[in-house]
Amino acid sequence: MRIGIDVGGTNTDAVLMDGRQVLAEFKTLTTPEVTDGIVAALAGLQRTQPFPPEQVSTVMIGTTHFTNAVVEAQRLAPTATLRLGLPATSALPPMTDWPDRLRGALGEYSYLCHGGYEFDGRLISDFDEKEVRDAAADIAAKGIRTVAVSAVFSPVNADMEVQAAEVLRDVIPDVSVSLSHEIGRVGLLERENATILNACLYELARTITSALQRAVREAGIEAPVYISQNDGTLMSVDHCRQYPVATFASGPTNSMRGAAFLSGRTDCVVIDLGGTTSDVGVLVHGFPREAAVAVDIAGVRTNFRMPDVLPVGLGGGSIVAADAGRVTVGPRSVGYAIQQQALVFGGETVTATDLAVAAGLCEVGDPGRAARLDHDLVRRGVQVIQDRLAELVDRVKTSPGPLPVVIVGGGSILLEDRLEGASEILKPDHFAVANAIGAAIAQVGGEVDKVVSLTGRTREDALEAACQEATGKAVAAGAVASSVQIVDVEEVPLAYLPSNAVRIRVKAVGDLPLSGDDGATDR
Repeated sequence: MRIGIDVGGTNTDAVLMDGRQVLAEFKTLTTPEVTDGIVAALAGLQRTQPFPPEQVSTVMIGTTHFTNAVVEAQRLAPTATLRLGLPATSALPPMTDWPDRLRGALGEYSYLCHGGYEFDGRLISDFDEKEVRDAAADIAAKGIRTVAVSAVFSPVNADMEVQAAEVLRDVIPDVSVSLSHEIGRVGLLERENATILNACLYELARTITSALQRAVREAGIEAPVYISQNDGTLMSVDHCRQYPVATFASGPTNSMRGAAFLSGRTDCVVIDLGGTTSDVGVLVHGFPREAAVAVDIAGVRTNFRMPDVLPVGLGGGSIVAADAGRVTVGPRSVGYAIQQQALVFGGETVTATDLAVAAGLCEVGDPGRAARLDHDLVRRGVQVIQDRLAELVDRVKTSPGPLPVVIVGGGSILLEDRLEGASEILKPDHFAVANAIGAAIAQVGGEVDKVVSLTGRTREDALEAACQEATGKAVAAGAVASSVQIVDVEEVPLAYLPSNAVRIRVKAVGDLPLSGDDGATDR
């Protein structure tokens, strides 16, 4: 048996699974201290379906801890940024376009040193060890123990970043170093931004992962804990401590993977309707399609791996308002206070859930209280919800034809069984806890995305090297080496670069080292 847990803005969901069978599910309100909600979810599972804790082989958790920390600019470690690029890049120092609150939370500790490469691998300038050592000494004197290192075009050649890390560790033995070539893609500022976000979460990652493990142990479960990544795979706790930024947007990704598992569809549109927000994305071969452009995180432009998901402030707790004959639903929400504030639960706030109950789409709470709503308000409010989601479905599609749409999440009660642009609407069993199921069935992944030169080597050699590197990353993240498979290879020739350059992206996935194969993976 295994347990999947997903922490959302409104609810924390948990499922107990045996192979492909869902034995029990439990939904509880997310608590201000997220770990308390996980403890409550595990206790709820035990009440719903008593199980021997020793029979649980693994626990998978999708958490919003790290995203929330960045959005709220709280619990972030002071972080120094060391950029290798002089005499170039000095016009735009690190964190130039960051929101003031985030810059203030991290401190503006930036160091520009010589180094870096041109796009074709030629040197901008030589690596200056003394310069980096002096910067490291100043960082140590300021008491900073977290450093983000970036070099111009490090995805082409990462040697200088590795050298800088060695110098930093020599000068500051207890330093935590995040290297940009391991985090982001081509594009210095966006890659550097993603690296800084990753670095500033190191201390929190150690605290949170230990707390998650402790919460599981307090439930009497001694099984290993894995954390959800934002590409639909898992990573070990140790890997999460090194790459906490990989958890960003793991919630919608879990829901999409759970939708594929529950519906049996591997290529479709998924609508994850939650209590506060909804996310619309596309599944390709059972995994979320990745964003091809830079992604904004709390006002910071980044280019690391993220799912291509369109969010909207629409969910079960969305507040309904009528002003001058115009009906709006969201983006403001009562969130996890829905059971106190929604009409059907005895409150005084009209929410999207009240509209769904009044329209006869579902029965929750006291339907009599929703029945008193104006019929025209209900009709127009339900239509607003339908139209907004139909628009998002149309935006994520890459072809004009209709596609299957799978609807999951606790807010799925808001939608009728039809939607413009959908060839069919699927609302599978256990749709309300698809996010937790997505965590429970996930595999472990590794990815490589780099620019390589084919001068002096064959295309086949370059692809083989990338596949081996992706496989190694999957194993490092916790996968059983013998189970790792390459599931996606993308090769893009870069005609504007010399040296016969090509961008290669490879994704590998493998199984968890479970005690006894219970068929957990979704191949």
